[in-house]
Amino acid sequence: MLPSWKKNMKMFVLALLFVITITSFLLNYTNNAPIMTWDPKQMVYQFSEQVKKLMKYARRPCSCNTCISEQEVSPWFDERFNQTMQPFLTSRNAFIPKESYRWWLKLQGERSPKGINETIQELFEVIPGDGDHLLERSSSRCRRCAVVGNSGNLKQSQYGQEIDNHDLVFRMNRAPTAGFESDVGSKTTHHFVYPESYRELQENVSMILIPFKILDLRWVVSALTNGTINRTYVPVVRKIKANKDKILVYHPHFIKYVYDNWLQHHGRYPSTGFLSIIFSLHICDEVDLYGFGADSKGNWHHYWENNPSAGAFRQTGVHDGDFESNVTWTLSSVDKLRIFKGR
Repeated sequence: MLPSWKKNMKMFVLALLFVITITSFLLNYTNNAPIMTWDPKQMVYQFSEQVKKLMKYARRPCSCNTCISEQEVSPWFDERFNQTMQPFLTSRNAFIPKESYRWWLKLQGERSPKGINETIQELFEVIPGDGDHLLERSSSRCRRCAVVGNSGNLKQSQYGQEIDNHDLVFRMNRAPTAGFESDVGSKTTHHFVYPESYRELQENVSMILIPFKILDLRWVVSALTNGTINRTYVPVVRKIKANKDKILVYHPHFIKYVYDNWLQHHGRYPSTGFLSIIFSLHICDEVDLYGFGADSKGNWHHYWENNPSAGAFRQTGVHDGDFESNVTWTLSSVDKLRIFKGR
């Protein structure tokens, strides 16, 4: 049963709507007396329409002007967005469907992978397996997020303060901020990495591991304990100083969802940047993208370096950068996120 104050509030709102409807009807009747007749059916219709508007507003998933997860705004978006997908691998959400598991195992081709169930059990003996407050949703909240890529188009952008004003700031891979604060900001709440792209993080930053193989999960356990793993397909950091209580793991099944629903099997698997973007759609109410794409001269490079060959990854076929970019711009065109291209 509803608490008494909720019942009273509901009755008050309905009564207020009824008064507004009657008043509106009488004013309309007065102004149009020669051609209007008293029609109780019309009154009921107007009242029901007001109630529908109220109920629609009450069901909105957030308090922002626009909410990412709001349905029936874009058929294109609704066809791809699955609100039930959970982005985190946790002790309660550790199941990986067989099809997704087989696909995931092939991403970086381990020769003799350790058992996934044993690995996950060991993982959650070292880090918490209870998810994160990010999964909490509230119709009274407007969670604004900045997803900050590493493009050279951030140079001289002066986006720093704007980025830091967001509730959550997601960064990825090596992304330095020291010395670049005016353009990229200094705030980081969550940082996406995989073993080969790891960098030391501040104590208050949550590390989100994107695992592309079982060895990546084992690396986390090793790097927080005995440090026995120092190589995957390249040398990796043996020990890390990350706050183990703030380590989260991107779900392999969610990676497959991104590949199936959003990339429609373009490329071999999604890039870290694109995985971060789709992740943000499920966590945030408003999303702003910074540092994605080429710079104003068409060059692909990181904002902290001037490497003319930095865009070579686009030729490997591992990630379909053009298709990912097209999807991102489509998301912008249907008002599900905003893209800041640099100045």
